[in-house]
Amino acid sequence: MKLANTPIHSINVDGYRVFVKRDDLLHPYFSGNKARKFAHFLQHEFDGICRLIGYGSPQANSLYSMSALAQLKGWRLDFYVDHIASHLRDNPSGNYLGALNNGANIIDLSLCSDRQGRAALDYIEQEILPNQQNTLFVPEGGRCAYAEFGVRRLAMELNEWKKQQNLAELTVFLPSGTGTTALFLQKSFYELASSIKVVTCAVVGDCTYLNAQFTQLSANLSHHPHVVALAKRYHFGKLYREFYDIWNKVNKTGITFELLYDPLGWLNLTHYMAENSHETIVYLHQGGLLGNESMLPRYQRKYPLSGKAD
Repeated sequence: MKLANTPIHSINVDGYRVFVKRDDLLHPYFSGNKARKFAHFLQHEFDGICRLIGYGSPQANSLYSMSALAQLKGWRLDFYVDHIASHLRDNPSGNYLGALNNGANIIDLSLCSDRQGRAALDYIEQEILPNQQNTLFVPEGGRCAYAEFGVRRLAMELNEWKKQQNLAELTVFLPSGTGTTALFLQKSFYELASSIKVVTCAVVGDCTYLNAQFTQLSANLSHHPHVVALAKRYHFGKLYREFYDIWNKVNKTGITFELLYDPLGWLNLTHYMAENSHETIVYLHQGGLLGNESMLPRYQRKYPLSGKAD
């Protein structure tokens, strides 16, 4: 099972050379950042654990990877979601279908009479965890201290590549949800005394939200990545024509990217490169391609002419 040491390939986007760290080539159970975030769980024993608990979207990459982790470890996965849309429940696809096939118990909180309007995390902490034994709880998206173990390995791979290329400096760019990977990457580079900086953009929330996430993981500002933002505000999960267009553009390089995080990542990166053309940049491909099974039909329905010639 390949969970580390992915290649770095060179592509051309808008006339700029960009290197791509191909973490999408990791094992499909944990493609991309979940292989890094969950490496500690995969490589260590957890005596007495029989249940894994998580929460998030019914199409989250973390749901599928946690279901695979539970299956490999012989655990039961209870995964809480705010709501499962009827069309997804009736026509399972993508990460949701993959998790079901792995035996995940996906719990729709909108159907729980004792929820009382509480957020998923509050409900789990107040109603579920106090009554559970032999349980391992993983916060949304793998946002926890355990993630540092695998992300540190990723940082070491990037640092070694920089040395092999004889580069004085390097910029690593990635889009962020909770910012866990970006934060632990920057923290690792700082502790390795490496001249690599991490640049990211907020996909799930805004810059204020993302910086708050960083602070919860580390109050040391030296560990915080540089956050960039476009003038236009984009809402997470909403379909935008420019997202679909840039996704089609970067896919022409021969590498397939995912449709939830990467489009905003590439929009931000092309803007960043125009102002920082002297920098050598590695774009971190964080996998998540299984989610395209549900995202791509949505784009094709909304923008039927966009990218038809691709």
